[in-house]
Amino acid sequence: MMTTLPPLRARILLLLACCTVFTLFSANAQDAPAQNPPQQTKPTPPSPDDAGPDTDNGTIILKKKKEADEPPPPPAPVAPKVKNPDNETFSLRVDVPIVNIDASVILDKTHQFVPGLKANNFLILEDGVPQTITSVRTTQTPITAVMLLEFAANSYYLIRDMQNASYSFFRSLRKDDYVAVVTYDLRTHILTDFTNNKDLIAQSLQSLVIPGFSDTNLFDALYETLDRTSRIEGRKYIILIGSGRDTFSKLTLDKILAKVKNTPNVTIFSISTGALINEIRGGGGGPRELDYLQAQNQLKTFSAMTGGLSFAPIFQGELPDIFAQINDSIRNEYILTYRPTNNKNDGSYRKVKVLLVDNEGHPLRMQDEKGKPQKYSVIARDGYNAKLPVE
Repeated sequence: MMTTLPPLRARILLLLACCTVFTLFSANAQDAPAQNPPQQTKPTPPSPDDAGPDTDNGTIILKKKKEADEPPPPPAPVAPKVKNPDNETFSLRVDVPIVNIDASVILDKTHQFVPGLKANNFLILEDGVPQTITSVRTTQTPITAVMLLEFAANSYYLIRDMQNASYSFFRSLRKDDYVAVVTYDLRTHILTDFTNNKDLIAQSLQSLVIPGFSDTNLFDALYETLDRTSRIEGRKYIILIGSGRDTFSKLTLDKILAKVKNTPNVTIFSISTGALINEIRGGGGGPRELDYLQAQNQLKTFSAMTGGLSFAPIFQGELPDIFAQINDSIRNEYILTYRPTNNKNDGSYRKVKVLLVDNEGHPLRMQDEKGKPQKYSVIARDGYNAKLPVE
């Protein structure tokens, strides 16, 4: 038999059951995550007052990594080592000395120039040491010469010999030759400077009528002439016509010899006056003869030191041949070029000797068409001064 609850008690139990179910449902709802995503809001643009550049806040894209099998990049080239990083310019000057020797080869009998010689026919000794000749050439050029004439009131015969010799040289000149005329007694007198006008040269020679002093200061006159010619470029010649005596010079023989030795590119040809008078007197062997021999020796020394020739003509008829030999010597010559083994620029004097040799190195022998031996002379300077060091 069923029992029934009173209606009021049944309602209370139903109400309590409903409250319990509602409480459990609320707790489960708080622990569960939210199902709906939050709404995205658009970013507000920055105001003009905000500092800093505009930036992109969008998605960052990462580059794809390279494949593992791709080779690594080559290393950067090594920069070359520069020895002169500032591009500075440096210069190196090497002064290699070159010596030119003017040489003439003359037959002793005929005074003719010997042509056709080659480099292997010459032997140059510098301070006794053989040198290697680099080139040999023959040249024929106009001349630049000074006629240095002794014109003093000491002897009519000496003046006559001087005039004959000077006129003979004047007649051998060519139109391209430059000549100066200088006389000396107590002092030097320049009659005409270098000119190729033969009329001026002739007038200066014709003015030699009345001499002034009787002194013959040869050393002083030669020193001044060498000093003037040293300022002129190229090869120069001095035609010294006089007795060779010196009476009142300020310079000594040693000083004038040193000047002759140290003056480059000058060749002295000397023609002695008074040879006939000395022959007529027959020498005598006294002080006069000794004075004459000393004067001749001085003239020969001046010529030999510079590669020139010295003559002592007795008769006037010898003069044309003498000046023909001089012209043949100074217009035709060999120019020998070599580099000295002693290349020091110390200003020292180098003694030079020029010889002729055959293919085997023996002295060269010459002969005429009939097979007779011919004697010859090699005319060249006996030395030169080396350059001074460049400071």
